[in-house]
Amino acid sequence: MRMCHTKSMRKATILLICGAALAQSPPAADPKDDKDAVIRTSVNVVIAPTTVRDKKGEFIDGLQLQDFQLYDNNKLQRITADVRDEPLSLVIAVQKSSNLNDILPKIQRIGSMLNDLVAGQDGEVAVVAFDHRFQVAQDFTNETEKVSEALKKLVPGSANHAVIDAEMQCIRMLRNRPRDRRRVLLIIAEKRDRGSEARLREALTEAQFANVAIYSLDISSAMATLTTRGDPPPPPSIPTTAQHVPAGAALTPTTIDQNYYLGNAIPVFVDIFKGVKSLFVDDTLDVFTRFTGGKEYAFVSERSLEKAVEGISQELHSQYLLSYTPNNQIEGGFHDIRVVVNRNNLEVRTRPGYWVATRAE
Repeated sequence: MRMCHTKSMRKATILLICGAALAQSPPAADPKDDKDAVIRTSVNVVIAPTTVRDKKGEFIDGLQLQDFQLYDNNKLQRITADVRDEPLSLVIAVQKSSNLNDILPKIQRIGSMLNDLVAGQDGEVAVVAFDHRFQVAQDFTNETEKVSEALKKLVPGSANHAVIDAEMQCIRMLRNRPRDRRRVLLIIAEKRDRGSEARLREALTEAQFANVAIYSLDISSAMATLTTRGDPPPPPSIPTTAQHVPAGAALTPTTIDQNYYLGNAIPVFVDIFKGVKSLFVDDTLDVFTRFTGGKEYAFVSERSLEKAVEGISQELHSQYLLSYTPNNQIEGGFHDIRVVVNRNNLEVRTRPGYWVATRAE
């Protein structure tokens, strides 16, 4: 039985630092405005989309609420969830810059897969395209033919690809969907932003408020794979028995996996929200996907692209949407989220946390 939370969009007070005030339809931020503001909004429930796999990489279904422990800044939280499925609202954002003549045809042939496998029977899909501009190629629809036709009509544009700007526009599209729908953004793009006016902090804030999970198909990684074979990731430099875990939590493969692969990203998120001017982000898509609990995929051939889409579909339909009202909302700064599964030999992935502030910095 899969648990999905249908109250994920409900509200309570949280203070967030961001570059532009958020409203129902927020105005575009001025990229030249460096003044930070304390934004008061209400986010009553925090959502932690959680993926659980076994050692073979197979998704684990059938876990119950009592199988999970969730820690917010090392404080045990009370998890609440519904078992009712939520229909998906999916936005597919495709980079159409002038350097993608060989890649774009592969993307154009997967329209029916994206609709049927990712969105599902009750889902809806919108298609947008971007270079330095943003274009809605197809508004939300449940008709497979319209999605496929919209993709087929995409043509290469300018040399730039404003990923951050496109992400913000897609989030705003999703935020206007009914609250009982699950909101997902799939970005098919190069990993580096080129030409955005908006700041990364603003985009992450948009995603946090709208409860949008972001997945990406990384074109840059695909191109690199054509010429070189990447080395496997190195083992943790700190022995697993010496790694930090939440107070009272057992040292299990689930906590180890999160500490190594997600914990190391938290300093980057903190610097982003603090507006550290010297910060350079090499992989914009990685920041989006990690912060929202999604995942970054790469593809080379059309077949590997299809497999990546299948992987995203399986994950979306196998996730546990764990929700909770923090019992430590007065704590400012980055709130670290950790999920522990009380079973052996399982791996878990969730969003690393969210940002809260009580004063301008």
